[in-house]
Amino acid sequence: MERDVKKEYTASIIRMEWELFDKVQNIGGRASCQDQWSTFQIMRSSQLLAWTPELLSSYQNDLLEAKAAGRNPLSEKYGYMMERTRPEEYEGIRHLLPPPNETKRSLAASICQTQVSWQEELADRWPYLAHRGRAIHSREDSSRVTSFETYLWGELQTYSERTLRLYASYVEELKQKGENLNQLILEHTVTQYGYHTLDEAEVSLKNAQSSPAHH
Repeated sequence: MERDVKKEYTASIIRMEWELFDKVQNIGGRASCQDQWSTFQIMRSSQLLAWTPELLSSYQNDLLEAKAAGRNPLSEKYGYMMERTRPEEYEGIRHLLPPPNETKRSLAASICQTQVSWQEELADRWPYLAHRGRAIHSREDSSRVTSFETYLWGELQTYSERTLRLYASYVEELKQKGENLNQLILEHTVTQYGYHTLDEAEVSLKNAQSSPAHH
């Protein structure tokens, strides 16, 4: 039952996000990923299916409220990231972004801290899988590299305080249970690419990299 509810929320959220993503204006023109629906669908659904129905409902409300106000949270997400990846250009656009209050910034910082350590655990255990993703730490950011930490931080800034509080308590709950949200997301991802487990996907990537074709 809960699974069906989550699937419904996820499908509805992804439709809204895709519409917004399509309208994101990039500095260098349209990005190729804006035309890759199947990749977008896999990445976003993997993340959202790992959430609770309550969190999904709150985030869906954020999107509806943003739409009603004529805002595009996906554009804003990339804007917030630029504070770290392109600080000079960020100064030119910061007036266009809703300024996150201190509560939101501190909630986002604490969520990021936990998820970065979770990402480090994944990289230790499944290095080939993790290596396919982003650099982990914001200290690795540059105008061409957006780390996992900065990407997450930018996205969290676009959530309402209500959603961030739910997200933070969910992260805390998983931490208490010894679970890893990033791992749950990655499990959804590899399943959609046809693997049964993370170990199976890891072996497959390792073998692909060590095959003669790559030498």
